[in-house]
Amino acid sequence: MKTKRYLSFFLALVMASFCFMSAACSKKKDTNDDSKTHIVTDHNGNQVEVKNKIDRIVVCDILPLPSVLTVFFDSAEKIVGMNEASMLAAKNGLLGQIYPEILNASTSFMDGSNVNIEELAKLEPDVVFYSGSNKELGEQLRSKGFAAIGISVNKWQYNTIETLNNWFSLLGEIFSENEKAEKVAKRSNEIYKLVQDRVSSIPADQKRRVFFLFQINDTTITTSGKQFFGQFWSEAIGAVNVGEELTKDNSVSVNIEQVYTWNPDLIFITNFNQAYPQDLYDNTIGNYDWSEVDAVKNKQVFKMPLGMYRSYTPGADTPITLLFLAKCAYPDLFSDIDITKETKDYYKDLFGITLTDEQANSIFNPNAASGNVNIG
Repeated sequence: MKTKRYLSFFLALVMASFCFMSAACSKKKDTNDDSKTHIVTDHNGNQVEVKNKIDRIVVCDILPLPSVLTVFFDSAEKIVGMNEASMLAAKNGLLGQIYPEILNASTSFMDGSNVNIEELAKLEPDVVFYSGSNKELGEQLRSKGFAAIGISVNKWQYNTIETLNNWFSLLGEIFSENEKAEKVAKRSNEIYKLVQDRVSSIPADQKRRVFFLFQINDTTITTSGKQFFGQFWSEAIGAVNVGEELTKDNSVSVNIEQVYTWNPDLIFITNFNQAYPQDLYDNTIGNYDWSEVDAVKNKQVFKMPLGMYRSYTPGADTPITLLFLAKCAYPDLFSDIDITKETKDYYKDLFGITLTDEQANSIFNPNAASGNVNIG
């Protein structure tokens, strides 16, 4: 009698366990069902319902994001639409070389910063990304039924390391594809710490004074004030942004006389213009005379890298950009850093991409055509 009771108890326990596992498996299956959705919170705090299975992605005015998405997926096949400025960088950088399918993405749904809703709808996107600062666009997209997610570039005070880490974190919540968010955060934080350990003890009077040449043409020079990426880059490499007295958000127009007053001893030229160091050395743009600026006199003008995207902004190349800028500013402190090797190791370890020496070096010798863009 006692044996039967034990047997009945054992069978009941087995059946209960089976039912529990079946329910768990069923629940897991429902969660991953292609027809199911889940809720994510974008960088503006919006609750957005997105599909569990996303096959078609459009990126509007958050220009670096197509490149970040591509390395996240190790493929560009999901990206069916993006801004022309993003496409220009892809055509002239590594992105189009390594992932040529990105060049098939449509750019016709946008005219400058304006989105043509009818053309966008033709792309049948499962999700649409837009700049978090463009809240009006986000409201317009959601009112038309798009799963629109705002991505911020300035929520973290233009700190490109924190911004990149938070981008990957959000992508991990949306797509649940892989563990790249954790890998990127770990490596970027390690590189940031390496740089900080070396530059933190530089005396204030020995810090290099940096001018970021954001855009330049025959009539206009723009730079970074305190509220733009140049401020973070300067502080991160132990330097001083000469334009930090300017408080306007984003880029700021200045004249050449102001540059003379600041007299920076280091100039970084972004890839949002077509200028190269030689153009400043030879005064080949407009009527500007750079010859009296210390950075030009001492040949301390550098073009910023262009890997997967223009490196002035957050992007897949942000940690490598930090090393590059630090090495330019303080070559003696970073004489042991082989930037080509670091770049190849970074791409291989985080993204599984094997770069040749030529490809790695091309990041630091970008094509001028990528700068033929005006983003205001």
